Amino acid sequence: MSMTASTSRQDSVPGSRPSNVRKEQTKQRISRKGKAKEEPHSSESAFTNQQSWSSVDDGLSWDWIPLTDPSASKVPPVFTKDGSYFFSLVGSLVKIHSTSTGEVVSTLSSPPKSPGSQPGLLTSAILNPHNTFQLITGSLDGRLLLWDFLEATLLRTIEVVQPIHHICAHKDVKDAVFVAVTRPPKTQDATDDNGAVLRVSLSTQPTSDRPVGILAVGKTRFPAGLTISPSGSWLVAIAGHKVYVATVSDLKSGFTKFVSPERLTCLAFHPVDEYFATGDAKGCIRLWYCLNDQLPAKARGVEKKAPTTTLHWHAHAVSSIAFTSNGAYLLSGGEEAVLVIWQLHTGRKEFIPRVGSPINTVALWRNGDVEEYLLGLADATYLYVSSATLKVVKSISRIKLDSSSVALPSSSHPPSLAIHSSTSTLILPSSHPSSLQIYSPGSFTSITELEVAPSNRISRRDEIPIEPSRVVLATTSQDSRWMATVDVRDGEGSFRDEVYLKFWAWEAAINQWILNTRIDKPHGQRKIAALSFNPATQNTQGPQCVSIGEDGKIKVWRLKSSKTSSGDFWVANSTHEFRNEIPQALSWSSDGSLVAVALGQHIVLFDPASNTIAHTLPSSDSEPVVSVKFIGQTGRYLAAATKSTLHFWDLIANTIKWHYNPPHPIVSIHTTTANDAFTVFHDQPPDASFTPISIFRPTSSTPVRKYIVPFALRNVCGYFSGSRYIGITKEWRVVLFGDDIQRPIDEGSVARGLGTHQITARRSLLHDIFGSTAFTDLLNVDKSSKSTKPHVPGGDLVGRVFDTPVYTTPPITNLFEPLIESFLQIRSSDPVPLSNEGAQDEDEDVLMEEDPPNLTPSSQAHARKIDDEEMQSLANIFKEHCIKVTPQIHTAPKLNGASHAPKTPTLQIHQNGHSASKSKPTPIVKEVRPASPPPSPPTPVSLVNGKKRKKS
Repeated sequence: MSMTASTSRQDSVPGSRPSNVRKEQTKQRISRKGKAKEEPHSSESAFTNQQSWSSVDDGLSWDWIPLTDPSASKVPPVFTKDGSYFFSLVGSLVKIHSTSTGEVVSTLSSPPKSPGSQPGLLTSAILNPHNTFQLITGSLDGRLLLWDFLEATLLRTIEVVQPIHHICAHKDVKDAVFVAVTRPPKTQDATDDNGAVLRVSLSTQPTSDRPVGILAVGKTRFPAGLTISPSGSWLVAIAGHKVYVATVSDLKSGFTKFVSPERLTCLAFHPVDEYFATGDAKGCIRLWYCLNDQLPAKARGVEKKAPTTTLHWHAHAVSSIAFTSNGAYLLSGGEEAVLVIWQLHTGRKEFIPRVGSPINTVALWRNGDVEEYLLGLADATYLYVSSATLKVVKSISRIKLDSSSVALPSSSHPPSLAIHSSTSTLILPSSHPSSLQIYSPGSFTSITELEVAPSNRISRRDEIPIEPSRVVLATTSQDSRWMATVDVRDGEGSFRDEVYLKFWAWEAAINQWILNTRIDKPHGQRKIAALSFNPATQNTQGPQCVSIGEDGKIKVWRLKSSKTSSGDFWVANSTHEFRNEIPQALSWSSDGSLVAVALGQHIVLFDPASNTIAHTLPSSDSEPVVSVKFIGQTGRYLAAATKSTLHFWDLIANTIKWHYNPPHPIVSIHTTTANDAFTVFHDQPPDASFTPISIFRPTSSTPVRKYIVPFALRNVCGYFSGSRYIGITKEWRVVLFGDDIQRPIDEGSVARGLGTHQITARRSLLHDIFGSTAFTDLLNVDKSSKSTKPHVPGGDLVGRVFDTPVYTTPPITNLFEPLIESFLQIRSSDPVPLSNEGAQDEDEDVLMEEDPPNLTPSSQAHARKIDDEEMQSLANIFKEHCIKVTPQIHTAPKLNGASHAPKTPTLQIHQNGHSASKSKPTPIVKEVRPASPPPSPPTPVSLVNGKKRKKS
């Protein structure tokens, strides 16, 4: 698997550091919400430039948490041996997913190498071939981490010092793994990346005078892949334009080099035969047949050419390849977002197109009897593809943001961002620029994807990106019934720009947005700068929306009722202009009676009811107004900002109440729903990676609070209620920041033992016959509802025994008897009467004779009183037929056509229907001859101890 080196450096900012006390307080603030350490740029740069931001509160860090992962993983997922879980590497975290549900059940966090430092990015992971319950990961900080993923604990750390990019191991190589590392350049000005392959011992314990056992196999260029053959005989690495092959049994001989015409990007070994496959930067896949005994004995420095077979379909670099378990097919994926399935024997291929985003990784696992392909996409989505139907059967996704496709070089628009209050969801850009995604922060899932502008999702043509339609604006109404979007496609050559304004209606019955109206060229050939709905839900004129464009027009749109059955649609109600100025921003008053529009150096107040200009507020600055907002619930105040000045107007007094000159340029103004306070976002300082934020109140020009957040923002909007905001950073991450920030409950975000997680077990024939096991039921019992469930014998003991780590428990010989005795219950001394139902269930497949009509039910027989005379008659019958033994041998009647006679006369005394003799009892049948011919119904058989006798 190809892996690009990623390095981070801290930008230096001139200026003196603040006092140690203030710096320590700021560090504690930033690290209070424990995700700041994952930010690519350290917040240290924020501390070094606080001398210009220390008038009030010194710019303390605002609480923040990320809602997205740092980046999509480019490491293929690793499955457990039973296929119940798979591991994905995201930054310095190992996320453990359940394959049945797709949810994250546990997260392993890589510890920092030293106190106060940031943990290195994880680059590779494998299962320990000698213990499949252990995971081995490698990181860029030069460490091998050995994890017990069942207990979610880090067992051991092995220092390799050099950055690790790939790991491989085999069960025949005892207590050792092979790693591909990069070496520092020999000179400071060198730009080429040098690598090496090392054999690292897992059994050698490092000491002060002896480091961990490391054996150098050979030098390479920057490593792009490393694998070992299934037989354990060959070690193969790829780097640059070369393939490096070494014999595992003779590592001292070094590598034999084979030359490739193109730069290699990925590597996979055939599961059965001794050959491997590579993918290159030009989209070619080669099968290499060079593993034989003809390799030179002293291979160090030898370069050769090998016989290969070429498979070519991809137009761009191949990102990942993988063989199926039987070796008959090869899977490949790349930037085209198409999974190609190659039949190696015939060369034919099948396609699974339009998976949604470029394919980063391809992995395989077996779901019962069907093999499935797990695709890791560039937008951090996992897709399950069935090998039987070649269709996507399941998708795992959170926030889908692919910076490679969203942030095209020609894009200068900020990303769209909106809130849908009725469903508590976010409306964000998706992995493709022409779509929006609906994301639920509460469930951590991407609900759906809305294709605003249908387009062909094809890859770039050669090296020139194809400009797609792009959603640049999205906003929702206050009552959550309507959404307006603007999608733009920039023209090329003689083609003009395409601009579309679309209104969408929310259908609560199906939980979807339905396109209601599409307006082509709403502002002619010019683009739309801003768009906003009337916040007043009880408006007499119905829903209204205002748009401002680069053509200098201000347009008011309203919903018009249709006399036909086609329904309502949106139309332009009025158009306004002001001195040929280009509008920059707009804002509605809280009651919807006025619209404030920033036009050059003026703020114009429009009355949408009469379609007239109500008032004009001039700005005292020579700079244009960039942002304007009504402040407060009454709409009495208005805040307007240029790049260098913030003006605060009292509309009733028609005067500027105060103004403020910030040390950093102003970008936008946002109001809060909690009170009359408002928030001002500033532009980030030069060569810094933080954003200054000021909070004001109408009563004073001095900020009541100043904050910093350690990231630069592309776009921001209010987050439901209070002083909380949602933003998209320059690194295309979604963050939540503000007051009282609490991470939504996500059980998979912490390290948990896998034994405590309930998963959906696959049903088997054993489950269908006997049902689930008692141990499964005990482990899945909810601890919070123990009082409402029946007591299971031994349940408490099982919980105490299996909740502890395996290596701390006593031997099984000491646990067996107490554990089994806890499940066994002492039988009560009271005899359990036999019932007729049990006998019928036992012999229900045998034809039984009918009960005689004069037979008394057993319940009534027990209730009847038995006198002495009846007891004496029963005793006489017992003495006559059971005590007296005759020497004659009676021949038993034939049963089923066979004659049965006892070999030796034996006294038979029956107790409760069982014979007390050790020998096999002989059936004694007394033939009763009636005085008259028997009637047509058969003679009923007498009952013995409440049981019916079977029919012979």
